[in-house]
Amino acid sequence: MPERTHEFGLYGARGIKGYEAVARRLDQLAGFITTPVTTRRGLIARLHYLTRSDRARQAARAAGLTVTDRTLKAWLEGRRSPSRTNLDRIERAYRTVRRENVARYLLARLNRDGRGTRVEIHPINQSQVDRPRQRVVEHRTMNVRNWDRIVQAWADNDDQALDDAWVEHIVDLGSQWGQYEYVTNVGFAA
Repeated sequence: MPERTHEFGLYGARGIKGYEAVARRLDQLAGFITTPVTTRRGLIARLHYLTRSDRARQAARAAGLTVTDRTLKAWLEGRRSPSRTNLDRIERAYRTVRRENVARYLLARLNRDGRGTRVEIHPINQSQVDRPRQRVVEHRTMNVRNWDRIVQAWADNDDQALDDAWVEHIVDLGSQWGQYEYVTNVGFAA
């Protein structure tokens, strides 16, 4: 079984870690608000999401948004604007709460009652690698039947756990799994 890649890009190959591609795809499926938090519309949308119920407020506080209700009300009414630090906290809290809320739905959709979801893995870009150093790497597909660890690590925003969970699945590609530790894209639908 191959070791993990230690010096990726040494000869000019380009790509990202597989777990990062998976996290990006899960973020796309989560449907985050696309309007930036720095605009009034984006700020209001995030604040409404974080304050629509007592449970949402508690989750926002647990995620790091620890301002008073009075301050939140002033922001919502437009009487005051949050500082850059608070905008970052709002964005982080929003993403954390949204991931927690969507995780259970995504998990059910991806697991599909044990049938799993087909995943397409697009290999690294070797266009900048000298010909003698290029290796034959092809587009691969596999079926992931159990997404529990992947989705939980994504919801917790734990990169190391997500990497471990992803590698656990790509090992199923056989002895060549190390070629897919870095990729250009990972695609799947839910």
